[in-house]
Amino acid sequence: MGEPDIRAAALKTIQLEAESVAGLANFIDDHFVAAVKAIHQSGGRIVVSGIGKSAIIAQKIVATFNSTGTPGLYMHAADAIHGDLGMIQRDDVVMVISKSGNSPEIKVLVPFIRRFGNKLIGMVGNLDSYLAHQSDLVLNTTVSQEACPNNLAPTSSTTVQMVMGDALAVCLMTLNGFTGEDFAKYHPGGTLGKKLFMRVSDLIVANPVPQVLPDTPLPETVIEMTSKLLGATAVINPDGSLYGVITDGDLRRMLIKKMPIAGVTAKDICTRSPKQIEPDELAVVALNRMKQNDITHLLVTEKGKYIGILHLHDLIKEGLI
Repeated sequence: MGEPDIRAAALKTIQLEAESVAGLANFIDDHFVAAVKAIHQSGGRIVVSGIGKSAIIAQKIVATFNSTGTPGLYMHAADAIHGDLGMIQRDDVVMVISKSGNSPEIKVLVPFIRRFGNKLIGMVGNLDSYLAHQSDLVLNTTVSQEACPNNLAPTSSTTVQMVMGDALAVCLMTLNGFTGEDFAKYHPGGTLGKKLFMRVSDLIVANPVPQVLPDTPLPETVIEMTSKLLGATAVINPDGSLYGVITDGDLRRMLIKKMPIAGVTAKDICTRSPKQIEPDELAVVALNRMKQNDITHLLVTEKGKYIGILHLHDLIKEGLI
């Protein structure tokens, strides 16, 4: 198999799966709408089950449900009939995923679900199957051909199952009014969650708070900057209000100008009206402000009082850059 053949096989796989996904548009019918409403209006969870590759897709769909505000549980079809049926509660909706709809495990499982009285949704690729006939609602995931050259290995079929699950999740997000802030609550450790959730106060809590008075001599100012390891120090008035800021760059510019060091105080070299931010602002707002002003520090003030310095490295450490 040469390089052209490899490329051709890959492109054919993509084409076949893309065509299968596009075909799902014909299956967004009354049963799909009813399934969305049933899950949304239930007082319980959505329990998703399957066997083989469909079981793996079921796990992914449940993960998507949980992360987007729809409580879900994964139940392996084989394990269900060996005790895991106990996870199904009275108000739960159960969705069983299967390409053929005739797997032995499915045929054993479905009658128990029916006996419990739970609403049963079948996501199935064979409308003339046991699962399709036994389900209250049917989500059609029929494909004309697997991408597998032998038309055997689940490829196109598992792709459309996953897309159908995403369609359900997105519809439920809309019905639930699920917002970016809600997403952040479920993803506080991820980069996206941090952008939506983390605030300046979370980043500076362990930082030192370098500060000098306007009349502080230059040597003492340099010592303060060096000891606090932030590359800058705030210059504050005796009442705690902000007078200015001195950065490493201000010191370099002073040296370039060949200013006499003797008698120089903080107020002589500081930058007045430095860029500031409130502690309750989102960290991503601080990042954007640094980018817009091409700076690496922001002075954090609360009600006009200086409380700390946010450094670009603080944002880098949290993976926001």
